Amino acid sequence: MISIYILTYNEELDIAACIESALLSDDVVVLDSFSSDRTIEIAQQYPVRIVQHVFESHGRQRTWMLQTVPPRHEWIYILEADERMTPELFAECVQSAQSEQHCGYYVAERVLFMNRWIRRSTQFPRYQLRLLQHGQVWFSDYGHAEREVCTGTTGFLRETYPHYTCSKGLSRWIDKHNRYSTDEAVETLKQLEAGSINWRNLIFGKTEIDRRRALKDLSLRMPLRPIVRFVYMYFILGGWLDGRAGFTWCTLQAFYEYLILLKMWELRQSIATQPAIEMTEKTASKN
Repeated sequence: MISIYILTYNEELDIAACIESALLSDDVVVLDSFSSDRTIEIAQQYPVRIVQHVFESHGRQRTWMLQTVPPRHEWIYILEADERMTPELFAECVQSAQSEQHCGYYVAERVLFMNRWIRRSTQFPRYQLRLLQHGQVWFSDYGHAEREVCTGTTGFLRETYPHYTCSKGLSRWIDKHNRYSTDEAVETLKQLEAGSINWRNLIFGKTEIDRRRALKDLSLRMPLRPIVRFVYMYFILGGWLDGRAGFTWCTLQAFYEYLILLKMWELRQSIATQPAIEMTEKTASKN
């Protein structure tokens, strides 16, 4: 058996279906960031443990959860409210946990958008580390998201999980990614200053994780990034085969890239004008 931890914040539209899919486990924990909607009220209707903690960042929230909330089982699966556990994935998680071959396992997501699986333009299979051995995996911040820190080796599961990425509506998606773009802009500036392209991983990377991260480092340095991303996703990856949903998805991703560029420009302008402002303030104080 494995424990399942669900991360929530204002998830009243998704939390019931998410919990019901997770009840394959006898230990389901809802870690809530003090939702202001009916998330907790709905969650209390199910046999789950509910813990609340002020949200700081994605990486810190996960690490706090792993350090503070003891699981009943040695292995934990991390589930987000707009994702679902499936019986097939749960069975494979239990089997992998019993083998103890690795300390963590990556699972591929199936992005469901506008009632359709966006298989091509989402770079499927795109993996996230979700199944982990308690005490062996932690998380650090990376842009608006997080990156895992593992003390041992990792593996990949065959089964996938459905991700209803826009289940709360396009307005919620746009608001969320407007916030995310600020964190991504800060992280991108850091990467451009200190990072470099790992050409070896880009071409010969052993796993999808290695190749995807190297490709991201390359994309940060490309001119006209929003246009390049749309062309890459829609034409090269085959997003056009996903119909109207594929076109909308690729357009939104290009829009997100443009938001990041705008936030980067804004940050650079703020940094450039700060010395002038400080000099003006010093001059004024002397006078």
